[in-house]
Amino acid sequence: MSAVIIRPEEPGDEAAIARVVEAAFGNPGEALLIEALRADGDVVLSLVAERDGEIRGHILFSRLFVVKDENRIPAVALAPLAVDPDHQDEGIGTALIDEAHLRLQQKGEDLSVVLGDPDYYGKFGYTHERARDFASNYQGEALQALAWNDTPLEGQLVYPRAFSALS
Repeated sequence: MSAVIIRPEEPGDEAAIARVVEAAFGNPGEALLIEALRADGDVVLSLVAERDGEIRGHILFSRLFVVKDENRIPAVALAPLAVDPDHQDEGIGTALIDEAHLRLQQKGEDLSVVLGDPDYYGKFGYTHERARDFASNYQGEALQALAWNDTPLEGQLVYPRAFSALS
């Protein structure tokens, strides 16, 4: 088995990304979210995992804001992370998250928020404790945050418009 190459999404990757995301989630909802985030210009970082010339995984971070008082503090939302079901448990998701976190920190991002499995995302430093005081339509144990620098501990999470279409 050859090594996984993590690289930025490029023009022409869209169809392969959509196939991987739809296969991983079992429906087109998350792929439609990606399309809407792209169309609205809300993508901060989009990476693919490629092995043997085929896209096997994808991760996307979009612009999120923490609104507190009159301040809008930029942050990122991790959604979605997808790995082709035939290639799960090969470390692809871990490689995507690790590389994305490095790139986000290099870009000066301070806070990432995710809605997902606490056991899985906890391996990467995400915790509900860090996110519990944020006001959000998604508030609950699955809402988790990871801070790389000093960031607000509370405030309203304002997601990109594309998230409002998710049920």
